[in-house]
Amino acid sequence: MAMNNSQKFHVQDVITTCLRNKFQSYKPEPASMPFHFRLLGKDRMALYSFIHSVATNFGTVVFEPVAKTLTLSHFADAELQQIAGKQKSSEAQRVIQNIIDGLTTAQISPNKIDEIAAIRKVCQTGELKTIHPTRVDLKLTDNSGTLYLIDIKTAKPNAGDFKEFKRTLLEWAAVALLINPQINIQTLVAIPYNPYEPKPYNRWTIRGMLDLQQELKVADEFWDFLGGEGAYTELLDCFEKAGLELRTEIDEYFARFIH
Repeated sequence: MAMNNSQKFHVQDVITTCLRNKFQSYKPEPASMPFHFRLLGKDRMALYSFIHSVATNFGTVVFEPVAKTLTLSHFADAELQQIAGKQKSSEAQRVIQNIIDGLTTAQISPNKIDEIAAIRKVCQTGELKTIHPTRVDLKLTDNSGTLYLIDIKTAKPNAGDFKEFKRTLLEWAAVALLINPQINIQTLVAIPYNPYEPKPYNRWTIRGMLDLQQELKVADEFWDFLGGEGAYTELLDCFEKAGLELRTEIDEYFARFIH
């Protein structure tokens, strides 16, 4: 069992609390859609609008706090929405740009171990520049001191976005290594679920930019990494139980939109 009963209760509570908070703050966008309203009903259209709003912010509203809860018994420390660092050396920037250029033109293949080693060699060399890197969605430190900086993405990112994802991962490594050149660091992209299930996640569109073994975790790979083997399946059960608990509240909330 990946999660004990206390963790399961905590995860379920995080989910229900997030949704209840969303109910309290949610205001449907005023829009006149007479054909849709008459065909589907205002309550269903309101529900559709709410689902779309939740889905848009699911990462920060639900996935991030749930992810942090799952790490409690497997990691020494976990933080959300952190800044990896504020400075980067000019030589590290040069190495990063060379990597991006090589991957973009397919002159090299992604190899995160080699990339980190190359950045580590020059992480404190050259001029220091102040930067504003993308915030880290989930920052973890395991019991051996390894630092994990994780970017949680939507289930279907555009293939073209992965160039910037890659740059973000390399920049996180550079700013963290500037602070501590000896640290063991892993930067990766996490995709919370596989929209193609039961088929494998469609990875071919990103194979040329990310090191799939070192920089990408999808669905059960991600959740089991956080909470231990079986965490993904247990997490789905928590979501189902939370949904059953909230069903009456959801129905009552959207019933007000019938008239």
